[in-house]
Amino acid sequence: MAKQTSLLGFFLFGFLCFICLPAEAALKKYQFDVKLSNVSRLCHAKQMVTINGGFPGPTIYAREGDRVQINVTNYVQYNLSIHWHGLKQYRNGWADGPAYITQCPIQTGKSYVYDFNITGQRGTLWWHAHILWLRATVYGAIVILPQQGTPFPFPQPDREEVVILGEWWNADVEQVETQGNALGLPPNMSDAHTINGKPGPLFPCSEKYTFAMEVEKGKTYLLRIINAALNDELFFALANHTFTVVEIDAVYTKPFSTEAILIAPGQTTNVLVRANQVPGRYFMAARPFMDAPISVDNKTATAIFQYKGIPETVLPKLPTLPAQNDSDFALSYNAKLKSLNTPKYPANVPLNVDRHLLFTIGLGMNPCPTCINGTRLTASLNNISFIMPQTALLQSHYFNIKGVYTLDFPDKPPTPFNFTGAPLTANLRTNLGTRISKVAFNSTIEIVIQDTNLLSVESHPFHLHGFNFFVVGTGIGNFDPKKDPAKYNLIDPIERNTVGVPTGGWTAIRFRADNPGVWFFHCHLELHTGWGLKTAFLVEDGPGSNHNILPPPKDLPSC
Repeated sequence: MAKQTSLLGFFLFGFLCFICLPAEAALKKYQFDVKLSNVSRLCHAKQMVTINGGFPGPTIYAREGDRVQINVTNYVQYNLSIHWHGLKQYRNGWADGPAYITQCPIQTGKSYVYDFNITGQRGTLWWHAHILWLRATVYGAIVILPQQGTPFPFPQPDREEVVILGEWWNADVEQVETQGNALGLPPNMSDAHTINGKPGPLFPCSEKYTFAMEVEKGKTYLLRIINAALNDELFFALANHTFTVVEIDAVYTKPFSTEAILIAPGQTTNVLVRANQVPGRYFMAARPFMDAPISVDNKTATAIFQYKGIPETVLPKLPTLPAQNDSDFALSYNAKLKSLNTPKYPANVPLNVDRHLLFTIGLGMNPCPTCINGTRLTASLNNISFIMPQTALLQSHYFNIKGVYTLDFPDKPPTPFNFTGAPLTANLRTNLGTRISKVAFNSTIEIVIQDTNLLSVESHPFHLHGFNFFVVGTGIGNFDPKKDPAKYNLIDPIERNTVGVPTGGWTAIRFRADNPGVWFFHCHLELHTGWGLKTAFLVEDGPGSNHNILPPPKDLPSC
């Protein structure tokens, strides 16, 4: 009997050990066909670039630890690349996607396989075209589930839904961009905002172009919200319901309740919402936030949160969104975002900094004899408008190709001034160059991103490829290096990949440069990126082959 018991114990122990083993990583394969499709919105039909004919494109589903292979075949007239926004791509910049930064674009009639591992990340991210303005129509969600058997660190929802916010132009977006560049002026703003590609019934010809999700009273829903708009920060709310924010940019947060969220282009936000109101039909709505004297498409996109059994004849109720210029809401909302900072999900904030950088954001004007006013609007970091190379920076670095870039991007602005005083409208020329920063492997970096009054102050969402960073501080006015660091949050600051720099203010971020490669750093307002508001970090290889850039794949596109 004792022998039987011990054998039973042995098999039980073996079974328990087996079920505690991590689930084997899976290989997820996708085929993305880049093609022209006929799409109709707002009483206008047009051909536009899509993935597999969808608008938005397909959602990538994977688990933490999976390997993903996405074969992208280009059937359109534009050369194109796709960025997997927020994925760290450790040692594997070849799969990051920004054209002429980590790869040459995929030429018409060619294919490229983006092959990457999802390591140490779970949550909502997204993918989009990363050349010209093609991401206006070429985008979709990435949903990374936790490893098998790992629960969410918040109440398990009954169901989840992807909610992607975007923009719609009646005209061809590439023609809109080309026309603006030829004139030296901002291109025409969008004609509508969209929710999952649909503007909602407040727009003409849009009754059937309205996204709706059916819900049941008493159940809890996880909304995976993505801002894929080109140029607009957006408020988003649901009438009569409260959101509980639980994650941003695929990083868990300390949960907090809010009537609305603010989400900048490039950012993601996961919220829980409980269907606990009188059964009916309620509008979800998105509208821009702009607290500077700059024109935006201020129209409201809507979708419907519809309780089961309620007829579609019932008119939905609109939520009360913050005012378009409600900077107080924006500042207070962002101040509530904190990392979860638990033993399982720690906030590993760099406490000591090896290198301090101050990057000033500026708008400017450079001479342009063919432009309408003889000048072209530009944008710059530390008064440098970045010029895109003709060969990808990562390839140039890896193969030691000379003459493509210089490593002399300045750590601070060349000429200090009162960054946020009265608007400056003279001496607005910028320097041009493909200038980037060289960073030692595993060094800790702090960047203070400072908005300025060159032409106009404005809020700017900045995205860093290849890393997450911690937002340790933010403020209005000029950053004070003597006083402001004392107010930093070094305990549980939010960790993310895209951060909004407040209008007329500054944001301080920290990260550890432990990912060798060349990584893009840019404003995620497509308008400003095109004007030159961007640079890159060249992170050196570390010690040993495990900390070096991986060799490029055989099918890497050529320029």
